[in-house]
Amino acid sequence: MYDNRQITSKCEGFIVSNFQYGLQSKSKLTLLLAAIATSSVICVNDLSANPQSGTELVQNMSRDGLQPNPLMLQNPVNAQVTSISQFTDVQPTDWAFTALQSLVERYGCIAGYPNSTFRGNRALSRYEFAAGLNACLDKINELISSGLADKVGKEDLATLQKLQEEFSAELAALKGRVTSLEAKTATLEAQQFSTTTKLVGEATFNLATAGVINGNSSNVVFQSRGRLQLVTSFTGKDVLITRLTFGNIGTGFTGILGTNQGRFSYDGQTDNTIVLDRFHYVFSPIDNLRVTAMASLAGHHFYADTFNTGLESGGGGTGALTRFAERNPIYRFGLGGQGIGLNYQPSPLIDLTAGYISRGGNDPVTGVFGGSYSGLAQIVIKPSRNFRFGFSYLRGFDPAVGAQRFNLGGTGTNLANFTANSGLPNAATTSAITSDSYGFQALYDLSPSVSIRGWVGYTKAQLLNVGDADILNYALALTFPDLGRQGSLGALIVGAEPYLTSLNGAGNPNFRRDIPITIEAQYKYAVSRNISITPGVIVVFNRNQNSDNGTALIGTLRTTYTF
Repeated sequence: MYDNRQITSKCEGFIVSNFQYGLQSKSKLTLLLAAIATSSVICVNDLSANPQSGTELVQNMSRDGLQPNPLMLQNPVNAQVTSISQFTDVQPTDWAFTALQSLVERYGCIAGYPNSTFRGNRALSRYEFAAGLNACLDKINELISSGLADKVGKEDLATLQKLQEEFSAELAALKGRVTSLEAKTATLEAQQFSTTTKLVGEATFNLATAGVINGNSSNVVFQSRGRLQLVTSFTGKDVLITRLTFGNIGTGFTGILGTNQGRFSYDGQTDNTIVLDRFHYVFSPIDNLRVTAMASLAGHHFYADTFNTGLESGGGGTGALTRFAERNPIYRFGLGGQGIGLNYQPSPLIDLTAGYISRGGNDPVTGVFGGSYSGLAQIVIKPSRNFRFGFSYLRGFDPAVGAQRFNLGGTGTNLANFTANSGLPNAATTSAITSDSYGFQALYDLSPSVSIRGWVGYTKAQLLNVGDADILNYALALTFPDLGRQGSLGALIVGAEPYLTSLNGAGNPNFRRDIPITIEAQYKYAVSRNISITPGVIVVFNRNQNSDNGTALIGTLRTTYTF
């Protein structure tokens, strides 16, 4: 649906590879059906696709709770032939076997085997044999139709006629199977939701509780969040994403803990109100360049590499439990509104990324350039397949109180966000702010089952007519893909959410500078391909960068369904 893929169709006796197809093309799908009869395929046991490298488009979708898999065809004829042991009528010593093998060698009419041989060292079922015979019939008919009849020997024509008579019943059955499959495919096409659009969904159920040692605690809550996403492709190389979201998690336990630290990555919606929260169009105008136009819910993480594979899910219910553990919080600057992102790969070793987000781009007063904004530039260097690192720079502006202003996307201490309850002077909590943020991120896959990644983010904020402030955050994460079961993921994340280290001006206020440490441990267990259960614990030390505040504990059991 999104681009041409490479099919590898496996059966007990035959393999066909490098068959290009596109689900938007009926003629190509018909070729696939024809291949079942003419290219030595009896059954299609497995259909797999190779997406763009580095997850590029597909990875970006996946981490947003999107899984753009092509239509899966499984075992279309397995009801008739389930094992080669059922039909072993044609032995390598039979005249028919030897005759067909000779035709294959002379005319190359069965090209499906990796080594281009007829595999004459084993017996074939009569249905397998008939498929090979049909392929040779088509090959020789093609030669005759092309005016190359002189290339076909009379003896070979006589052999073919004799083989046709011997296997007439199997050839007829094979033709019937293809006809039946074509009819079923036509029905499927007529009844499908859309030829260009796929519906992708995610439902997250959250059973959780939180509390402060020797302090306030919550009751056990049962919360939910749902996403319905329409994924549309017009050319096979582009994608339009339209997402509806609803839920009742709100801001989690911020009322109990008094801070954004420990907020769930999948929170935000209240009262189960359905909203159109994402409207993006991704396309490639030229080779190696990907453009992401964001008409609603613009975010730098939608188009930039955040170096956190498996934990980064774009606020979905399949990645990290907390917002902080998803990515370096500086990627959250400017989240919301409208914007555009560009990703260019001049070579396999380097990715260049740039983007601009405006939270009031649709407002006639502020427009794209007259209000809050955030711009990003990033370079990613990939010395090897299992190691990459990158440097990021973001420039932002947030207006004074009365509009959505400076924030770190629901992460960090109150002081780092200059909130009204931070204890800072009023001038600091109401000032317009410009900021320059610098990030370093890296990811190293030690093995297929162990990965380490981390980041450091530093923000220099200029409070208008007040002074300058420094904000710091960092984290280190260990992940264990396929731990215990394919599709599962164990993870341990340790770091400091954004905290204020200095503030010059506003009377040079005195405030605590204790390092707020967050530890998150989780294990996502893949019950099946579409269901996962994730128990986890989040511990927050020195809440709001004050060691006098009691340690906070959050426990959760998240269940996620994807479809």
